[in-house]
Amino acid sequence: MYVALQDKVRLSKTQLLEIYKVKDSEQFTEIYRCLMDVIDNYDIRDNIHRLAAFIAQVGYESGKFRYLEELVSGKEYEGRTDLGNIHKGDGPRYKGRGLIQITGRYNYEQISKDLDVDFVANPKMLATPYYAVVSALWFWQKKELNKLADEELFREITKKINGGYNGHEQRVQLYSSALYVLTR
Repeated sequence: MYVALQDKVRLSKTQLLEIYKVKDSEQFTEIYRCLMDVIDNYDIRDNIHRLAAFIAQVGYESGKFRYLEELVSGKEYEGRTDLGNIHKGDGPRYKGRGLIQITGRYNYEQISKDLDVDFVANPKMLATPYYAVVSALWFWQKKELNKLADEELFREITKKINGGYNGHEQRVQLYSSALYVLTR
Protein backbone atom coordinates (compact mmCIF):
# COMPACT_ATOMS: atom_id res chain seq x y z
CA MET A 1 0.00 0.00 0.00
CA TYR A 2 1.36 3.42 -0.99
CA VAL A 3 0.94 6.27 1.49
CA ALA A 4 1.79 9.76 0.27
CA LEU A 5 3.86 11.79 2.68
CA GLN A 6 2.25 15.05 3.69
CA ASP A 7 3.88 18.07 2.09
CA LYS A 8 5.84 20.24 4.48
CA VAL A 9 5.12 23.96 4.75
CA ARG A 10 7.78 25.73 2.73
CA LEU A 11 10.08 28.17 4.54
CA SER A 12 12.67 29.98 2.46
CA LYS A 13 15.30 32.28 3.88
CA THR A 14 13.70 35.13 1.91
CA GLN A 15 10.36 34.45 3.62
CA LEU A 16 11.98 34.38 7.06
CA LEU A 17 13.81 37.66 6.40
CA GLU A 18 10.49 39.20 5.35
CA ILE A 19 8.68 37.91 8.45
CA TYR A 20 11.38 39.27 10.76
CA LYS A 21 11.88 42.46 8.71
CA VAL A 22 15.66 42.19 9.02
CA LYS A 23 18.58 42.25 6.63
CA ASP A 24 20.54 39.12 5.88
CA SER A 25 23.72 38.50 7.86
CA GLU A 26 26.25 35.72 8.23
CA GLN A 27 24.71 34.66 11.55
CA PHE A 28 21.17 34.73 10.16
CA THR A 29 22.23 32.57 7.21
CA GLU A 30 24.00 30.08 9.47
CA ILE A 31 21.01 29.80 11.83
CA TYR A 32 18.62 29.38 8.90
CA ARG A 33 20.84 26.63 7.46
CA CYS A 34 20.98 24.82 10.81
CA LEU A 35 17.22 25.18 11.23
CA MET A 36 16.50 23.68 7.83
CA ASP A 37 18.91 20.82 8.52
CA VAL A 38 16.99 19.61 11.57
CA ILE A 39 13.48 21.11 11.76
CA ASP A 40 11.80 18.20 9.96
CA ASN A 41 12.76 15.89 12.82
CA TYR A 42 10.26 17.79 15.00
CA ASP A 43 7.11 17.88 12.81
CA ILE A 44 6.89 21.67 12.99
CA ARG A 45 6.61 22.16 9.23
CA ASP A 46 3.64 19.76 9.13
CA ASN A 47 1.19 22.66 9.24
CA ILE A 48 1.21 26.40 8.97
CA HIS A 49 0.11 27.12 12.55
CA ARG A 50 2.99 25.13 14.02
CA LEU A 51 5.56 26.78 11.81
CA ALA A 52 4.18 30.30 12.26
CA ALA A 53 4.03 29.89 16.04
CA PHE A 54 7.58 28.52 16.19
CA ILE A 55 8.95 31.31 13.97
CA ALA A 56 7.18 33.95 16.07
CA GLN A 57 8.32 32.61 19.42
CA VAL A 58 11.98 32.00 18.55
CA GLY A 59 12.02 35.28 16.64
CA TYR A 60 10.95 37.18 19.72
CA GLU A 61 13.17 35.26 22.13
CA SER A 62 16.32 35.64 19.99
CA GLY A 63 15.75 39.18 18.75
CA LYS A 64 15.12 37.74 15.27
CA PHE A 65 18.25 35.56 15.40
CA ARG A 66 20.52 38.38 16.64
CA TYR A 67 20.99 37.09 20.20
CA LEU A 68 21.83 33.50 21.07
CA GLU A 69 22.50 34.42 24.70
CA GLU A 70 20.61 36.74 27.02
CA LEU A 71 22.13 40.20 27.23
CA VAL A 72 21.65 40.35 31.00
CA SER A 73 24.26 38.87 33.34
CA GLY A 74 22.00 36.16 34.75
CA LYS A 75 22.42 37.38 38.35
CA GLU A 76 18.63 37.69 38.57
CA TYR A 77 18.44 33.89 38.29
CA GLU A 78 20.83 33.30 41.17
CA GLY A 79 19.24 31.14 43.86
CA ARG A 80 16.12 30.47 41.77
CA THR A 81 15.40 26.94 42.93
CA ASP A 82 12.42 26.78 40.53
CA LEU A 83 15.08 26.79 37.77
CA GLY A 84 17.28 24.32 39.63
CA ASN A 85 19.86 27.00 40.39
CA ILE A 86 21.01 25.59 43.72
CA HIS A 87 24.76 26.29 43.55
CA LYS A 88 26.50 29.64 43.85
CA GLY A 89 27.01 31.03 40.36
CA ASP A 90 24.26 28.97 38.71
CA GLY A 91 22.27 32.09 37.75
CA PRO A 92 24.91 33.62 35.46
CA ARG A 93 26.25 30.22 34.37
CA TYR A 94 22.85 28.94 33.23
CA LYS A 95 21.28 32.14 31.95
CA GLY A 96 19.12 32.01 28.84
CA ARG A 97 20.80 30.67 25.71
CA GLY A 98 19.65 29.42 22.33
CA LEU A 99 16.85 30.62 20.10
CA ILE A 100 14.31 29.97 22.84
CA GLN A 101 16.57 30.97 25.76
CA ILE A 102 17.00 27.74 27.73
CA THR A 103 17.39 28.97 31.31
CA GLY A 104 18.42 27.37 34.60
CA ARG A 105 20.49 24.42 35.73
CA TYR A 106 17.47 22.10 35.64
CA ASN A 107 16.79 22.77 31.94
CA TYR A 108 20.50 22.49 31.10
CA GLU A 109 20.57 19.11 32.87
CA GLN A 110 17.45 17.93 31.02
CA ILE A 111 18.67 18.93 27.59
CA SER A 112 22.09 17.44 28.33
CA LYS A 113 20.46 14.13 29.22
CA ASP A 114 18.07 14.11 26.28
CA LEU A 115 20.62 15.12 23.63
CA ASP A 116 23.61 13.36 25.21
CA VAL A 117 25.68 16.56 25.11
CA ASP A 118 27.12 18.02 28.33
CA PHE A 119 25.66 21.53 28.38
CA VAL A 120 25.98 21.59 32.17
CA ALA A 121 29.78 21.59 31.90
CA ASN A 122 29.72 23.60 28.64
CA PRO A 123 26.74 25.97 28.87
CA LYS A 124 27.99 28.37 26.19
CA MET A 125 27.59 25.63 23.58
CA LEU A 126 23.88 26.50 23.60
CA ALA A 127 24.84 29.90 22.16
CA THR A 128 26.34 28.38 19.00
CA PRO A 129 24.06 28.42 15.93
CA TYR A 130 23.55 24.65 15.70
CA TYR A 131 22.77 24.09 19.37
CA ALA A 132 20.77 27.34 19.58
CA VAL A 133 18.47 25.84 16.95
CA VAL A 134 18.44 22.30 18.35
CA SER A 135 17.73 23.53 21.88
CA ALA A 136 14.70 25.50 20.66
CA LEU A 137 13.37 22.48 18.79
CA TRP A 138 14.05 20.26 21.82
CA PHE A 139 12.17 22.67 24.12
CA TRP A 140 9.28 22.92 21.64
CA GLN A 141 8.95 19.15 21.55
CA LYS A 142 9.50 18.67 25.30
CA LYS A 143 6.71 21.13 26.12
CA GLU A 144 4.43 19.59 23.44
CA LEU A 145 3.92 22.98 21.80
CA ASN A 146 2.85 21.47 18.47
CA LYS A 147 -0.41 20.44 20.17
CA LEU A 148 -1.05 24.00 21.34
CA ALA A 149 -0.16 25.38 17.90
CA ASP A 150 -2.58 22.94 16.26
CA GLU A 151 -5.34 24.36 18.46
CA GLU A 152 -4.11 27.91 17.76
CA LEU A 153 -3.53 28.50 21.48
CA PHE A 154 -0.75 31.01 20.91
CA ARG A 155 -1.12 32.75 24.28
CA GLU A 156 -0.61 29.41 26.05
CA ILE A 157 2.53 28.79 23.98
CA THR A 158 3.89 32.15 25.13
CA LYS A 159 3.18 31.22 28.77
CA LYS A 160 4.99 27.86 28.43
CA ILE A 161 8.03 29.50 26.86
CA ASN A 162 8.22 32.68 28.88
CA GLY A 163 6.59 31.70 32.16
CA GLY A 164 4.37 34.74 31.62
CA TYR A 165 3.35 36.96 28.76
CA ASN A 166 6.41 39.16 28.31
CA GLY A 167 6.40 40.56 24.78
CA HIS A 168 3.16 38.79 23.91
CA GLU A 169 1.95 41.60 21.65
CA GLN A 170 5.19 41.53 19.62
CA ARG A 171 5.00 37.74 19.44
CA VAL A 172 1.45 37.97 18.08
CA GLN A 173 2.62 40.47 15.45
CA LEU A 174 5.36 38.04 14.36
CA TYR A 175 2.82 35.20 14.29
CA SER A 176 0.44 37.22 12.10
CA SER A 177 3.31 38.20 9.81
CA ALA A 178 4.41 34.56 9.53
CA LEU A 179 0.89 33.38 8.68
CA TYR A 180 0.60 36.08 6.02
CA VAL A 181 4.00 35.43 4.39
CA LEU A 182 3.71 31.64 4.52
CA THR A 183 0.27 31.57 2.87
CA ARG A 184 0.96 33.72 -0.17
